[in-house]
Amino acid sequence: MPLPPDSASPSPDSAPVFRVQVAVHTPVHSGVGGLLTYTHTTALPPGTLVRVPLGNRELLGVVWDSPADAEPVPNAQLKPVRSVLDGLPPLDARWRRLVAFAAQYYQRSLGEIALTGLPPALKDMTAEQLARRLAPKSKKLSKKAQAALDAQAVADAAAPAPALPPTIALSAEQQGVCAQMDQHPGPFLLYGATGSGKTEVYMQRVQQALLAATDTGFPTQALVMVPEINLTPQLLERFTARFAPQFGPQAVVSMHSGMTNPQRLKSWLAAHTGQARVLLGTRMAVFASLPGLQVIVVDEEHDPSYKQQEGARYSARDLAVWRARSQGAQVILGSATPSLESWHASEPADSGGPGRYLRLHMPSRIGAAELPRVRLVDMRQQPRKAVFSPPLIAAITERVQRGEQALVLLNRRGFAPVLFCADCNWKSDCPHCSAHQVFHKGDRTLRCHHCGFTQRVPHACPECGNPDILPLGKGTEQLEEELERLLRNVQRPDGNPARVGRIDADTTRLKGALEQQLDQVHSGEIDVLVGTQMVAKGHDFRRITLVAAVQPDGALFSSDFRAPERLFCLLMQAAGRAGRDGSYVAAQDSRPEMWVQTQDPEHMVFQALRQHDYPRFAQRQLREREDAGMPPFAFQALVRADARTQEAAQDFLRAASDAARQGELPHLDDVFLYPPIPMAMQRVADVERAQMLIEATDRRALQRFLHAWQPWLHWVRGQPQHKSLVRWLVDVDPQSL
Repeated sequence: MPLPPDSASPSPDSAPVFRVQVAVHTPVHSGVGGLLTYTHTTALPPGTLVRVPLGNRELLGVVWDSPADAEPVPNAQLKPVRSVLDGLPPLDARWRRLVAFAAQYYQRSLGEIALTGLPPALKDMTAEQLARRLAPKSKKLSKKAQAALDAQAVADAAAPAPALPPTIALSAEQQGVCAQMDQHPGPFLLYGATGSGKTEVYMQRVQQALLAATDTGFPTQALVMVPEINLTPQLLERFTARFAPQFGPQAVVSMHSGMTNPQRLKSWLAAHTGQARVLLGTRMAVFASLPGLQVIVVDEEHDPSYKQQEGARYSARDLAVWRARSQGAQVILGSATPSLESWHASEPADSGGPGRYLRLHMPSRIGAAELPRVRLVDMRQQPRKAVFSPPLIAAITERVQRGEQALVLLNRRGFAPVLFCADCNWKSDCPHCSAHQVFHKGDRTLRCHHCGFTQRVPHACPECGNPDILPLGKGTEQLEEELERLLRNVQRPDGNPARVGRIDADTTRLKGALEQQLDQVHSGEIDVLVGTQMVAKGHDFRRITLVAAVQPDGALFSSDFRAPERLFCLLMQAAGRAGRDGSYVAAQDSRPEMWVQTQDPEHMVFQALRQHDYPRFAQRQLREREDAGMPPFAFQALVRADARTQEAAQDFLRAASDAARQGELPHLDDVFLYPPIPMAMQRVADVERAQMLIEATDRRALQRFLHAWQPWLHWVRGQPQHKSLVRWLVDVDPQSL
């Protein structure tokens, strides 16, 4: 029905005006988290991208389904849609269902999640700019060149479609799991040893999905997710080599935060329009628009990187499972060390488990490759203050002299975690965080790895003037330097001296640096590689036959109940880098090894690692968690508060807890609210941080309580006594406490 004229409406003799519900990016703590109503001269279909005014800004928004209980808004308060990005097909209903579920489950605003799933470059584009971006680029050709192109087009049309490259012959275990995937809808937990050929199983399932017929008129698509950026290049290369000959050079695209905004926009548009058949990406890719999605692969599903730690704190792994179920697609979670949540979910019902996932097992490596033998070095029996035990150095020396490679793992970058003055006990603390500044010897700086504050290394102690300030602890820089010293007289088979390299966040800051360094490892230019966890998983190093973990014990004393699980997974993944090429190991007449230097070799983590016995480790950990009432046998959420003082942050959390009790919220009796405490990293960038844990044995009860609590949290935030609060947020299913 036409609207009467007002300041935001057309004149009486103009076309009818329609109300439009639009999702825009408004943080949940702003109090404006729902759909906003605008007007337009046409009834825009849901999923249409539009630009709308909000205050003094113009934002990108997504036209949404109007809620059934929407109340009329006075016409004078409605503003018109500024422009419509009509060059793009609307985002489909399945994508909008995913966004709506994520917003509700993770307690965020609908628009925040919706705009998180769109490329940044699109958010600032006008309709005209997008039209130019989508317009086919053409250049004027000579008559001769045009005639040649026309002739080639005729020849291409007459030629048969190229066949897919021949696939690798599958092992009996690979054939078995593929057969089970044909007979079962999933979800699947593919529990395969490192080097067992999980990637080839992924490619087989993707190939089958891409060749399947569809009645939607849209080409079938696949989403393949990896936990970290550094794993995308080699996987992208393999998928492109497999599928580009059949589906075209643009059939496989990637999406991750290391790409430029134009690159991410190009990949997103290719996926949204169906030009891209396979999208390979990190956690952000779970929100990509893939109208023909048929299969989702979550590689290294145990990795905590799948949980977003800023803004909307979603779990991409869990959303992938939900999205697959919602869209009728298959989802495969793959890992040699599954998360305990996924392992528990795959326990068969006849064994007392929930049986939500189908567990598929591939225990053997491809070919003649064998899992590395694990050696535990008791550092209590080694020379005091030794970084490397003599037996380990002897083993590395032997490998280098035979032309093999070694990997040394220490999950701490820099030269030393802290500088220390023995005279006055001064330490290189960060002035803005409750953390030490890490000593980086390469550029003689002290850096905080939390806020980024950097300063030059002082020539003497700032407190007492003592010139003899010492580094405490070890970092990858120090390990690299020590290995260069210890191996300076060791020669490779060609007579050249041994070469030591390092890969961590410091050496890979520049664009292309990671790919260049990985190429040096693959080509054999580096004999001993020192690295953090970024090289301990997913990489297929064919000549590495020895892996050594230095100082892994710190994780055993963490207050986080997930610390043993993460350490075990890291060490198992690192061990999996050794001896992956069975034919190479056999030709060298060698056996792959994993060395672990520890002060506590009897610890159950190391004993299970020694036997490569993940089921034993998981069984014990799950039993302990069940006895303690911890996930996956309970469900958690954190309310986190940042303020200028720790007292103000905790006061807000206490007031929020009191409001929940006074408001008699639903399911209050089914949840337990712990008292607020400082976070483990209490101060970051001069902001004090506190948290309050909420726990329940029923997921639905926790969700309903959190949903009812949201208005109270906004109300408490608006009270005068909490003006010094910087921000607050709810973190559902937190991965660190």
